[in-house]
Amino acid sequence: MSVNLKTPEEIDGMRVAGRLASELLDFLTPHVQPGVTTGTINELAHEHMLGVQQTKPATLNYAPPGHSPYPASLCTSVNHVVCHGIPGDRKLKDGDIVNIDVTVIKDGFHGDTSRMFQVGKSSIQARRLSETTYEAMWRGIRAVRPGAHLGDIGAAIQRFAESHGFSVVREFCGHGIGRAFHEEPQVLHYGRTGAGLKLQPGMIFTIEPMINAGRAAIRCLADGWTIVTADHSLSAQWEHTVLVTPDGFEVLTVSAGTPSPPVAAEQ
Repeated sequence: MSVNLKTPEEIDGMRVAGRLASELLDFLTPHVQPGVTTGTINELAHEHMLGVQQTKPATLNYAPPGHSPYPASLCTSVNHVVCHGIPGDRKLKDGDIVNIDVTVIKDGFHGDTSRMFQVGKSSIQARRLSETTYEAMWRGIRAVRPGAHLGDIGAAIQRFAESHGFSVVREFCGHGIGRAFHEEPQVLHYGRTGAGLKLQPGMIFTIEPMINAGRAAIRCLADGWTIVTADHSLSAQWEHTVLVTPDGFEVLTVSAGTPSPPVAAEQ
């Protein structure tokens, strides 16, 4: 496994890209309301990226091997959609939960982050799932430090999510990121403490657990992109981009509107 350790100059570039990605979610937050279409959210984001931030949407026309080009500038995954939901004519309604996943490119560097949004008044289960997923992500982040292992991250996430009766999606993972959208290493959201690659300062990767209210099984829709829960249960995801520092970690995808870490994860 060849992992690209970032130089100080590259880290500075990633800080800028990460902040802009988070600021894009800040900009979109007031627009996530009942009655708005996911397509409108995509259009607002696209215009803001190009016209205000002078960034590019990494997802637009992104085509990994075996996939048709992704047709939008972000992903909107509503309710039982696990990830890669394509924006369109669907109107958000009161009680929905939606993950908005954005990746911007600024001066060649990728900033990648996602947040969960509650549309109107969501159910107790939906709120609990979103909150648990957020804390699970942060427990994974808190495991990051030089000398720790990738498995420490996944084990922390899996242990917390499953202790609350939820399941961890296995088929998708976090990833290294920098000048390329997806780099090594792969960051699993389940695993065993002490297993896997040892972390070193200069590594940058995403931590982005996808947690289901029901079973972990998923399926892909006919569009080739949209992933849903096999049992139609709710799914949630949060994502940050994280730098391994000499004495711990730095979250790069932060801005004025970034939710604070949960108190339990701080402890």
